Amino acid sequence: MRVTISALICLILATVSVSAAEVGDDGLHKQAWFATTFKDIGEDIETAAEEGKRLAIIFEQRGCIYCRQLHEKVLSDPEVRDYITENYVVVQYNLFGDEEVTDLDGETLSEKTAARKWRIIYTPTIVFFPEIVPDGVDAAEAAVSTIPGSFGKWTTLNMFRWVREKGYESGEHFQKYHARKLEEAGLVGN
Repeated sequence: MRVTISALICLILATVSVSAAEVGDDGLHKQAWFATTFKDIGEDIETAAEEGKRLAIIFEQRGCIYCRQLHEKVLSDPEVRDYITENYVVVQYNLFGDEEVTDLDGETLSEKTAARKWRIIYTPTIVFFPEIVPDGVDAAEAAVSTIPGSFGKWTTLNMFRWVREKGYESGEHFQKYHARKLEEAGLVGN
């Protein structure tokens, strides 16, 4: 049997899963399951709660290689994607964007001004919110946890699990929770 080089390349490409993240007009990587909202954080928390979910906001920027890595290697993983879509509403913000955002304290500002106000300085950063927010606080004060940067599958997935399970209220530090989950999954200590 004779196989041409082009046929061999097609066969290889068909069997190898190449996960290229879609990039939007704004230059940010996209997931089909990201929510499009008016970026009113209070409303987004309420909408998520009505769906039995939590709100997470992800800050990204054009050309961010770590954002691309997060999308291509972590958020596209079926286990991670399925867990997040079943338990969270995720809204994407542009670190340098001009879209209007309404903070929990009622202040209206641009995405980039909100990022400065909430001390978001690099991308990607994922900010997690409680189901119920106390009155008079802004998003930075209300956030229950943050992933500052791009981490691998298990750290990212376990952070989403830890927040969903309200680990921040349990007294079990995330690092202890994460180590326990890795051990339970047989990913360490073998």
